[in-house]
Amino acid sequence: MLHAEFDLAAAARQEMIEHGFEPDFPPDAERQLAALTLKPDPGLRDLTSLLWSSIDNDDSRDLDQIEWAERTDGGIRVLVGVSDVDSAVVKSTPIDAHAQRETTTVYTGIRTFPMLPERLSTDLTSLNEDQDRAAIVIEMTVAADGSIASTNIYCAQVRNRAQLTYSAVGAWLEGTAGPPPKVAASEDLAAQLKLQDEAAQALREARHKLGALTFDRQELQATVVNGKVQDLSSRNSNRAAHLIEDFMIGANEVMARTLRDAGVSSIRRVVKAPERWARMVDLARQHGDHLPAEPDPGALNAFLMRRKQADPVHYADVSLTVLKLMGPGEYVLMRPGDTEQGHFGLAAHDYTHSTAPNRRFADLVTQRLLKALKGPAPYSDPELDAIARNCTLKEDAARKVQRDMNKRLAAVALQHRIGQHFSAVVTGVTPKGVFVRIVDPPVEGRVMRGEQGLDVGDRVHVTLIGADPARGFIDFGRDA
Repeated sequence: MLHAEFDLAAAARQEMIEHGFEPDFPPDAERQLAALTLKPDPGLRDLTSLLWSSIDNDDSRDLDQIEWAERTDGGIRVLVGVSDVDSAVVKSTPIDAHAQRETTTVYTGIRTFPMLPERLSTDLTSLNEDQDRAAIVIEMTVAADGSIASTNIYCAQVRNRAQLTYSAVGAWLEGTAGPPPKVAASEDLAAQLKLQDEAAQALREARHKLGALTFDRQELQATVVNGKVQDLSSRNSNRAAHLIEDFMIGANEVMARTLRDAGVSSIRRVVKAPERWARMVDLARQHGDHLPAEPDPGALNAFLMRRKQADPVHYADVSLTVLKLMGPGEYVLMRPGDTEQGHFGLAAHDYTHSTAPNRRFADLVTQRLLKALKGPAPYSDPELDAIARNCTLKEDAARKVQRDMNKRLAAVALQHRIGQHFSAVVTGVTPKGVFVRIVDPPVEGRVMRGEQGLDVGDRVHVTLIGADPARGFIDFGRDA
């Protein structure tokens, strides 16, 4: 058991400030929150009788979406209910102004810095179990071939009947564990989740045929007790996480197409063709494989799948390398008539962010655009452009905060392991140095010795030579 004296919570707050965030809500937002009362809209369509459920991380408290499905003659009709945050957060009010500046909730492992006050994001606008809530419902029928038809979007009253977790539902869907208690207690809920999984599998297969990429993402998860890091582990994606991911991608595509077909401007989430495609070609060659000279998501995904089958143990390293080489996505203004830029990794031409309005401002803006389709636009094009640019900047800043805090958490956890040897993969080559990720625990650090000649994707053996939580430094030396 580790007992580090370093104040991680204070460090997280300082990281937020240094990266341009305002971690404390201003007084006028606090006053607005104290006076806030939400009254149910009697005019909303009542869908509270449906067997809605949510699946999220074990520690999630800001529940943005719930799901329900039924089999029809045309396929599986899927309903995604997204928290109607706009009904509680009025545009241009102090809470909204703060959210527009911050643009995102930041999770640091030791403390969460919410975009919206917790009374909203984890209570009044969170789709908590057994609570009636206003929602934006995105409806789509998934055919056997994974195509989407019969779409619709509307406001409704919903009730989450079962708050579930990725870890428990995923293990059950994969057949490695029995059903979680709520699923075991309800045959209807079990059947509902199996049907949702069937629809998600069809959506995923269809996207893969179009060239969507498949990654094995690992997230660092710290076990923290009373502000002290007790352990570090990796949180892997599973079938339940894929289910929600596939539904959210489908819902976001439906939302983007709805706004496009209505002839209104909107904010899109795009990932352009990777600039470092030549390095991906070289990476494939190192593994005895081949990629075409020009960016091709289908060919890239086929390469990834071959690597996963050939070497599942090290596939996460290849997957991470490709993610790094692709580069981050960005938010852009999409005006009527503009050429679609698309999302390279998802093989999607129409894509926005709309399913997490409690923690992403772009999603809240998209809600307002949808609600205003029959009236005046809530934002001008210059306003949307400025919001999109700020969302991109703050998302990048949030990644840096999370990365730096992961290093601090890891440094605390690794202080007693200096001198130990690790297998690693090179994740970054920048003017500041060469960076690697070790496998267990899955943390990143800088190579301070023997870094010459390394490039992203190279696999090396390293020795831990330093761990400084105050500076967030984890230093390795390359083994001879």
